[in-house]
Amino acid sequence: MNETLIIGGGIIGLLTARELLHAGSTVTLIEMGETGRESSWAGGGIVSPLYPWRAPDCVTALAAWSQRAYPALATALHDETGIDPELTSSGLLILETEALTEALAWGESHGQRIEVIDSVYLHETEPELGPRPPHALLMPEIAQIRTPRLAKAARRSLEQRIPLREQEEVLELLVEGGRAVGVRTSKGAIHADRIVICAGAWTAKLLEQLGNPPDIEPVRGQMILFYAKPGLVNHIVLFNERYIIPRRDGRVLLGSTLEHTGFAKTTTAEAKEELYRAAIELFPLLRRTPIEDHWAGLRPGSPSGIPYIGAYPGIEGLFLNAGHFRNGLVTGPASARLVLDLMLNREPIVDPVPYAMNVERA
Repeated sequence: MNETLIIGGGIIGLLTARELLHAGSTVTLIEMGETGRESSWAGGGIVSPLYPWRAPDCVTALAAWSQRAYPALATALHDETGIDPELTSSGLLILETEALTEALAWGESHGQRIEVIDSVYLHETEPELGPRPPHALLMPEIAQIRTPRLAKAARRSLEQRIPLREQEEVLELLVEGGRAVGVRTSKGAIHADRIVICAGAWTAKLLEQLGNPPDIEPVRGQMILFYAKPGLVNHIVLFNERYIIPRRDGRVLLGSTLEHTGFAKTTTAEAKEELYRAAIELFPLLRRTPIEDHWAGLRPGSPSGIPYIGAYPGIEGLFLNAGHFRNGLVTGPASARLVLDLMLNREPIVDPVPYAMNVERA
């Protein structure tokens, strides 16, 4: 492969650049802001879809491949950069058991450990948990990764090896004779043999000029961060669509809202109050814990949460790796490998058909 342009410097773009580099391509990455500072930075970093049995099979396939790949990736990034992404097997504790039969059947068919635990076990492992249901589900092998550190490590691993053009907005895709030949940015034209769009929530906006943008829209998510001590929360805890994530240093994240507010990335007092109430309902001791931060990010929403990965129809040399919605982190390594497989005409790691642009999505 010759010169490849990556447009977008979130986790998806950074991991795609890394795959291309390892395959021997010359890579340039363009990011309109700072790398890793949009949804990649804002997300919680759970290495699993929230209720995995609800996810489409094609999302599960990407997630499963990535879950297997993450330990080696995190170790390699730590070794290369000195930055530890803090991949931590916290386990995922799901307090709702309405779908118990469905969840257990899914776990058995997909080789994922799911255990039914009782309130005694809950008290032993999460002594500060508030009202406990008589039963809960535990996925003990589910990990989390500290997303800002992952993005920082991925960037550091690339910065001496490829041009990282930050604070540079792509204004136009350059297409000649049905082939992508480069882009025009706020700083001039850049030519390339291939382009991979990894622009997250901004992908459809960028591709509007071609008349056939993918169905990707921004979906705002707000989170709060508590300055807690280690041991207050031990597992990732999921209840009523809200999740709590304990970091190694004791900090506790609570997320997240789902808001269709366009490209408005502002936080709201209403969401902060709602998230705070959800947090103290789960762990009452958080009432005595200061809120350290409150932020918002824009997820790249797509129909059924299925990303677009592969060639853009009708234009040679143009590829997509975008629209991962809530699962960009957990599907990132597989998505990067899959788009490279398709660019190189290699045997793909998973069936690529469900992610194609021309597939009808629910």
